[in-house]
Formats: sequence, C-alpha cells, structure tokens
Amino acid sequence: MNKIEKEMLEILRQGKEEYGYLGVKSEFEAEGTRVDELLRLLEITRRADLNVGLKIGGCEAIRDLHEARQFGVNYIIAPMVETPYALKKYIEAVERTYPLEECDDTNFLFNIETITAYNNLDDLITVAAQSNIKPGVVFGRVDFSASNDMGREEINTDAVQKYVCAVAQKCKDNDLKLVVGGGISHDALPSLKAIKAIRLNRFETRKIIFDAAQISESNIEKGLLAAVHFEILWLQNKQNYYQSISNEDKSRIKMLTSRWV
Repeated sequence: MNKIEKEMLEILRQGKEEYGYLGVKSEFEAEGTRVDELLRLLEITRRADLNVGLKIGGCEAIRDLHEARQFGVNYIIAPMVETPYALKKYIEAVERTYPLEECDDTNFLFNIETITAYNNLDDLITVAAQSNIKPGVVFGRVDFSASNDMGREEINTDAVQKYVCAVAQKCKDNDLKLVVGGGISHDALPSLKAIKAIRLNRFETRKIIFDAAQISESNIEKGLLAAVHFEILWLQNKQNYYQSISNEDKSRIKMLTSRWV
C-alpha cells in the first residue's frame, strides 16, 4: 500500500471505531469505477474490516452481479428502478446469479431517485416485500430533486423531505431497509434525524456508508468531514495511478520515435 492508501486506511479504521462507518461505496454506474480501482478499494476496505457497497450498472446488469458475487460485495444497489417491471427484472437477475443461501449474506437494494419511481411507490414496495430477497430502498436525493425540477439547494427543504418521509413510512410498514444518500453534509442532519424517527437504517456520502444511529452522536460532523477527506484521498490516489500508467512508456515512445522519424 502506498502512502495515500495507508492514510485512507487510517481514516476508515478511525471511522469504524468512532464515527459509525459501516462500509465504503463504489459505483459501476455513474462513477464508472474500473475493476482495478475496485480491487484497490476492496483491499483498503477489508483491511479496515468494513463492508463494501456497489451500485451496479442497471436493474439487469448480470455481469456486474457476477463480479459483485466474486468480490464478496455486501451491499448491492440497482440504480434508476422506476417501475415494478424493472424491479422484477432486478430480483430475477439476482436470483439467477446468487444461490439462495448466499442471499442472506448480501443486502440487495434499489434506488428510488426519480419522481416517476415515487409515483409507482406502492407497486414497487409491494413487489419488494413479496420477493424472496426483499430488496431495500436507497433514496437518492440529488437525482430525485433534479427529476422533480428542484435545484440542489432544495434537497434539505420540506419539499423534498415529504417525499423521503413517505418512502420511509412505506419501508417501515413493510419491514424493508431504507438508506438515504445525496447531498449528505452538516446541513442534512436535521432532515436525517426526522427520517430516522420513522425508518432509516443507513445514510451515505459518495464513498462512506454510515450507521443511522450515528446521527445522534456528538461527533457526527467530524465523521462527515473525515468522509470528505477520504474521498479526496481516493481521487488523488486514482489520479496518481493513471498518471503513472500514462507516463510509464514515455521514454520508450520518445526513443522509438527518434528511430522511426
């Protein structure tokens, strides 16, 4: 492990001990994580004895599910599930790739991140609750707000909060897990506390997954700040890695070009 990775590891270890960190998240979807990047993240996360969350590329991303199983991912999230049919396709894809006995060791979830999905909420929850894997819900506040013609500055307003709380109540009524993400910072804490009063299992920044119980702890702001630091280090490490690849053949290209020209 290089110097940056060791610093990342220390943040995760402290986060687990003091800040309620449950895991680290990566995305094949919007973030476009490459397998070599995921492998580095897996090593750092496992050394910190934390879980790994992975957002796959779609509701029927079979290859992503196979790789998630091979890597031992703990939380799998399907993005942009807007209809009961899409959710059924996700559940069928999971059942095709995961033996039933392994499903108990993996937490499957789907994203509610558009107004279209919200408008289909009752049917989505029914499909989830009646399935064998009972996938939980991740409410993505940033994309949801955008889909409902709201700006990012409105994420922590009552206009968005009412939707999240409605989803929280449905999850509570049907005993489904709820995770909230999108714009999670100090400003989101009052909203998260109100959601937790109904149902909230976890909340997450772009890279760090928190236990919902941490919301009430006095050091929550330190934990959120450390999560930002972790993401900065992750991006710096990624940048350094690809820069080294880009530069590794420069001298040989220069030498060969001098021969050829």
